[in-house]
Amino acid sequence: MTDMKTPLAKVHGLGSAKDGTHHWWVQRLTALANIPLVIFMVVSFVGNAGKGHAEWVAWLKQPLVSVLVILFVANFVYHMRLGLQVIVEDYVHDKGTKVATMVLITFACVLIAALSIFSVLRIAFGG
Repeated sequence: MTDMKTPLAKVHGLGSAKDGTHHWWVQRLTALANIPLVIFMVVSFVGNAGKGHAEWVAWLKQPLVSVLVILFVANFVYHMRLGLQVIVEDYVHDKGTKVATMVLITFACVLIAALSIFSVLRIAFGG
C-alpha cells in the first residue's frame, strides 16, 4: 500500500488527525438529543407563560423538570462548543489565534454551563 501523504506532509509529520469522524458523530448525536430537549423547553415555556415567579420556581423544583433543564443546558452548551470549534478550525488560520480562540470558547462554554446548572440546582434544592 502506498503512502498518500505529500512529501511536505511527511517532513512536517502532518496528516489526518483521525478525529474528524468522532467529532462529526458527536455533533450529530448532540443535535439529535437537542430535539426532544428543545421541544420540552418550548412546551414548558409556552405552558408557563404569564405565570408569576412563584409558579416558575415551583415548576423548576420538580425533580424531572430540573434534570431535563440541566440536560438541556449541558447538551446545548456542548453542541454549541462543537459548532464553534468547527467554525474556528475552518476560518481561523493563524495557529496562535486559533488556540487562543478555542481556549476562550471552552472557558466561556464551561462558565455558561456551570452558572446555568448551579442556578437550576440552587432553585431545585431551595437555596
